[in-house]
Amino acid sequence: MIERTTVRLPAELLDRARRKAAAEGRTLTSLIEEGLRDKVEANPKKRPDKRVMPRVSKAKGGPRPGFEDNPHRIAQDIEDLDYVERMRRSFE
Repeated sequence: MIERTTVRLPAELLDRARRKAAAEGRTLTSLIEEGLRDKVEANPKKRPDKRVMPRVSKAKGGPRPGFEDNPHRIAQDIEDLDYVERMRRSFE
């Protein structure tokens, strides 16, 4: 048996629902009915699974390839650190 009822909805939501129903070539009633069925028949929310921490690497060895001790790179890193320190002091 189909019953009639009155539902109060925000105008913006009702407009969006009407547009969606029209775009899908169906009635507003069928759209609301489908949404309500989905919500009522859905399984209750499960508690989230236990938090899983990412694995920690246990790799041994030196730096990644391309990051070997390069005297030019080390000098550049020192210059970069000096620059950062000067900039930090200038903002204090």
